[in-house]
Amino acid sequence: MFTKQYELWMQKQIAEEKNHRRRELLEKGLSHGTVEFLRSIWYPVVGSFDHLHAEWEVRDFHQGYRYLDLAFMPGGAKGNIEIQDYRTHARDLDTRRFKDLCRRQSLLSLDGWIWLPVAYLSIREEPEFCKQLVLSFVGKFLSFDADAGLDWLEAETVRFARRLLRPFTPNELAGHLRITERYARKVLHRLVDSNHLVVASGNIRYRTYQLNVGDSLRLSDGRAKKRYDA
Repeated sequence: MFTKQYELWMQKQIAEEKNHRRRELLEKGLSHGTVEFLRSIWYPVVGSFDHLHAEWEVRDFHQGYRYLDLAFMPGGAKGNIEIQDYRTHARDLDTRRFKDLCRRQSLLSLDGWIWLPVAYLSIREEPEFCKQLVLSFVGKFLSFDADAGLDWLEAETVRFARRLLRPFTPNELAGHLRITERYARKVLHRLVDSNHLVVASGNIRYRTYQLNVGDSLRLSDGRAKKRYDA
């Protein structure tokens, strides 16, 4: 499924691109690190390539051209995902290139881009953490209606879990929902039973919980209705 959707996405971008500079970059193909990020992190979590643009061209401070690995731009928003390869971005980075990298990130941030650098080593060694990063990154731009089968406490708990990059305790949820910790535990247990959440740690009682990535955002199917933030 990924390979077919990826090829269709790339072909569509090439066919629609009138800028010869970007079109030539797309025709050469994306870097190994970018493809692996899309294959093992982005597509399993998001389920589509909607609003995602590879090798997106931007103008820099000196009116030159720079290219973003992956630009995520729903509704005119500006999100930039950069895949950082250890060899080219860290070990072999000389002073001039390091300064240029910092300048590039600063100018993009000042121009309203939300920057998400992802290390290639993390894609290989910490895929679940990378998936949580993507969930939170996408959540900066899109809001999602919760499963219609959830009551309002359960729906707000799922939204609360989506906003966090870490496991949370029943006490934290109780404070957020303004309910007792005992009742918060009941809400959490129901969401674990329905596979919306998973137990992150703990034994019988002192547990932490987090979003079940396997039941997370799917932009391409009907389980989560999508709307754009104002």
